[in-house]
Amino acid sequence: MKALVYTDTLEVQYRDEPDPVPGPGEALVKIEAVGICGSDMHAYHGHDARRIPPLILGHEAVGVVQNGAQQGKRVVLNPLMTCGTCDHCQGGRSNLCAERELVGMRLAGAFAQYIAIPERNLLDMPQDMDPVIASLAEPAATSLHAIYLAEKVLHRPLSECRALVLGGGSIGAFAALMLKGKGCVDVYLGDTNPLRRHTAEELGCCNVYDPLGDDLPEENSFDLVIDAVGSGRTRSASCSFVKSGGVISHVGLQDNEPGLDTRRITLEEITFLGNYTYSAVDLRAAIKALYRGALGALDWVETRLLSDGAAAFREIHEGKAAAPKIVLRP
Repeated sequence: MKALVYTDTLEVQYRDEPDPVPGPGEALVKIEAVGICGSDMHAYHGHDARRIPPLILGHEAVGVVQNGAQQGKRVVLNPLMTCGTCDHCQGGRSNLCAERELVGMRLAGAFAQYIAIPERNLLDMPQDMDPVIASLAEPAATSLHAIYLAEKVLHRPLSECRALVLGGGSIGAFAALMLKGKGCVDVYLGDTNPLRRHTAEELGCCNVYDPLGDDLPEENSFDLVIDAVGSGRTRSASCSFVKSGGVISHVGLQDNEPGLDTRRITLEEITFLGNYTYSAVDLRAAIKALYRGALGALDWVETRLLSDGAAAFREIHEGKAAAPKIVLRP
């Protein structure tokens, strides 16, 4: 089969790879669409010790099952594999399973024509749903999960809150759309990339600004800050922009540099939430929301051939990609 393989820092190659052979309880899935995630870029930059080249990356995928009871069925992949028996798995928080594994991390991912994955990781989807739109379920579920956790600790309903999203990638874009849909009084989005800022402005759901510019939002003015970048600089900005008693929802994993103002967090009872991926229920909810058009036209998603994936990675790296999400099609 053909696959896009991460071979070295700043290098992915489109080349021949052995066809995957499904084991007991596994399905062989022919990939129809797979999105480039920020974590794939993290590996591309050589900043993820868990992703060791050569490795097929990619985990935001949709495809058609080639074997077993679901043969011929189009499915969304749940890329997060867990034990299914621990307290977290059985308590609805499988994303915290100590034995969790993600395709495209240590196991071969979905930037390929085929992938083998446990059958229990196949999610139903409407068979007439556009595979490109369905492949957005993973980032949409990440945003949905973050907002769900924040709603549980905010002292007032989201409809009474001002919210700030840091980062205009797909998770940030989905977060802004969801917050607006929940009636947030004001939604702001900051991104340093002018192309992404332009795309964010066209979403029509948020006030967009340049974090490196002079026209910044007022400090200490947001009930909720969602950090979809996860750098020392954005953690510092989160602490500056959040209100006393507000919530910082930390989603991104760009680096582990200092940035949190723990003194202010303590003295002003600011809640800091870590958010890791999603549950299967979040994924199902995201599929339904995408299918019924609840997250807008999604015309900001760009589609390319898998064979052109190296150029897509390079453009994202160089800041030349305006689209918050590029989806590759084998």
